[in-house]
Amino acid sequence: MRNILGYIQGYLQLSSPLTLSNASSQITLSAQNLSRSFAAHRVIHDLSLQLLRGEVLGLLGPNGAGKSTTLQMLTGCLLPDSGRIEICGIDLQKKPVLAKAQIGYLPEIPPLYRECNVDNYLTFAARLRGMKADDVTAALLQVKQRCGLEVAGKKIISTLSKGYQQRTGIAQAIIHQPAVIVLDEPTVGLDPAQIRDVRQLIRDLGNSSSVILSTHLLGEVESVCDRVQIMQHGRLIYSDSSAGMQHYAQISGHLISLRKPPALSELVKIHGISSVEQTSPTEFRIMHAPETDTVNQLLSLAAQYDWQLQQLTPLHATLEETFVKITKEDAQ
Repeated sequence: MRNILGYIQGYLQLSSPLTLSNASSQITLSAQNLSRSFAAHRVIHDLSLQLLRGEVLGLLGPNGAGKSTTLQMLTGCLLPDSGRIEICGIDLQKKPVLAKAQIGYLPEIPPLYRECNVDNYLTFAARLRGMKADDVTAALLQVKQRCGLEVAGKKIISTLSKGYQQRTGIAQAIIHQPAVIVLDEPTVGLDPAQIRDVRQLIRDLGNSSSVILSTHLLGEVESVCDRVQIMQHGRLIYSDSSAGMQHYAQISGHLISLRKPPALSELVKIHGISSVEQTSPTEFRIMHAPETDTVNQLLSLAAQYDWQLQQLTPLHATLEETFVKITKEDAQ
């Protein structure tokens, strides 16, 4: 049993709960000037970020950008070479036990004790976090309901599907109702229905806690995150709201639908239009120069030649296009 305890504690970095005098503070996590090297290779460079109460922050970046190393430092699993981290106003390095009591962490590989059943494992995780025995039963029922584990309580973790193992990993991270929840690729390996359920859970967690979500799925960012930060080569290169990120890469173009469209060559001849892509018999994706008054030209020509205009919608960059633009600009 002692070996099991050491194994789990090494992953979870657990501690007893704490009632904070500054619980009303809006900043739940603050990291200032973090740096980290492995041997002679610097992987994190002077990184600073803040997390607000009730906020879901999406941390993006290409492979090797330093996201997982950053999350390990923020949760106290890896010491920074320099810099300071505060969790709910508590210095993580000076008072690690108190600070870690406010953190729930799901690493990319969930820290599961696979020979346990779900109920025993989650009970064990709750007790390691210092929860009183009288409070564990209610917490276990609540977390299983939130994570969709009601029918899995007596099942051995190693026999569960990837999706249910991932849910169990999330459950151990939130069973003690932490102020800060850190999730590293929480939907990896899940099917579309499971991904939808986990995204809804993350949105719900953001109502009562602060969440950092590291993911490579840009649709996940769009659906659950309030704010986005992008890392590249160990540095933060971009920070904005998810809505702001969507508008970062402006596209000069329109999607137009014509019931009686002209030949494609006629549309290409219109002044200022750089390209026309026909997406259906009546729909066209038109790109034009930013300074060109293409909309009024299209409206005028459609009325003049009876093209029977049905739709004229501005094009917006996808998050994928925006992400590529930001990282390319930084590389250049």
